[in-house]
Amino acid sequence: MWLLVAALAVVAVVLTFAYVRGRRAHTRALEERGWLLERERETAARNAVDAERARIAHDLHDIVSHNVSVMVIQTGAARQVLATDPSQAEAALLAVEAAGRDTMAELRHLLGVLAPKADGDPDEDLSPQPSLTRLSELIDRIAFAGLPVDVRISGDPCALPTGVDVTAYRIIQEALTNALKHGDGVKAEVTVRYAPHALRVEVLNSGPSVLTGGRAPAPDGDGRGLLGLKQRVGVYGGQLDARRRLGGGFRVRAKLPLGRP
Repeated sequence: MWLLVAALAVVAVVLTFAYVRGRRAHTRALEERGWLLERERETAARNAVDAERARIAHDLHDIVSHNVSVMVIQTGAARQVLATDPSQAEAALLAVEAAGRDTMAELRHLLGVLAPKADGDPDEDLSPQPSLTRLSELIDRIAFAGLPVDVRISGDPCALPTGVDVTAYRIIQEALTNALKHGDGVKAEVTVRYAPHALRVEVLNSGPSVLTGGRAPAPDGDGRGLLGLKQRVGVYGGQLDARRRLGGGFRVRAKLPLGRP
């Protein structure tokens, strides 16, 4: 009998020891998992901050590059005709003023992301975001700056995801801004194709021919513009191709998936 009691006592001690050991291991595993999850959250937060900083940097580049290019071109045009055609000079200076106002409005909108104003603030900036719905405004500014643009829209225009919409607008803006730098006599074509599963954008310009010894300027002064566009397009699983055309000028093509079933 006493052997049975002793055996039961030993079994109880062993089971208690195993239970305590298992609980400690489980507690350590939970602590380690919590620590790993916290590390993952911190890493995700840092990545999100880095991604937002990169997006803001790209937006700042797009805004400043485009509008300052227009302002420089229009200021030069005003200087050339100031003495001979004051009315044309005035029109060019009005374009400079409009570009400056647009720059300030977009910068206020963008910086508002960094420092949002309190609800109900009467000074809150309500200017619309860049969008293909505002493409005609962009084309008008570019045409007034001296670059004729032919626009072709195919497919059924539809509401686009915000990121895709902004990216498509920025692609066209960057490509046309670069085309402005080719000088007089250059024309551009913008094609936007709406399809069920993708949005396609193409911008062509008729700059100097590389086959005839023409020197076409680089698409962007330091390449940052196209690099930023490729990163933007890549975020949405798209593709961007930018290259000189053998017949002259430059071509930018982009495909942006719409993620529809």
